[in-house]
Amino acid sequence: MNEIQWFVRACQIEGLEAALRELNARVPHRFTGVYRFEGDLMRSLALVDKAGEARPEHLAAVPFKDSFCQYVLREGGFQSGDTGADRRLDGHVYQGVVLSYHGVPVLDDAGQLFGSLCHFDQDSKELSDGEFAMMQRVARVIPAFLRSRSAGIALPAA
Repeated sequence: MNEIQWFVRACQIEGLEAALRELNARVPHRFTGVYRFEGDLMRSLALVDKAGEARPEHLAAVPFKDSFCQYVLREGGFQSGDTGADRRLDGHVYQGVVLSYHGVPVLDDAGQLFGSLCHFDQDSKELSDGEFAMMQRVARVIPAFLRSRSAGIALPAA
C-alpha cells in the first residue's frame, strides 16, 4: 500500500482527524491542520496537536489577513522553517510567533480553492522536500473526506 492509499484508508476507517494524526506523526511539527477559506477567515476543520491538548480557541478561526494560509493560497504553497528570520514575512502579525509553517492548497472537485493543509509549530522546524511533496499529494484526496460522514467533522455553512 502506498502512502496515499494509506492516508485514504485511514480516512475511510477512522476519519480525517485520525488520518491527520498519522500524517502529523511523520513530521516534527506540533500541529497539522486543514483550514477552510471563508472570505475574511480561515476556519479550522480538523486540527491535530501532537501534545494532545485541546485546540486553542485562537486557532479555530484566523482572520485571512493574519494567516500564513494567505501565502499558500497566493503562491500555491508556502514553507518557512523560521518565520522570525523570513524576510517574506516582515511585518506579519505572527512572524516569530508561529516559528515554522509549511502549507499547501486544498482544491475542491471543481478545482476551486477550498483551503489549506498545513504543519506548524511555535518552534523552528524544517520540513523535508519528501514530506512537503507528501502534503501536496494528500491535499488532492482530502476534499472527498470533507464531504463524507466518515470525516468526523461538520462543515460550517459557506
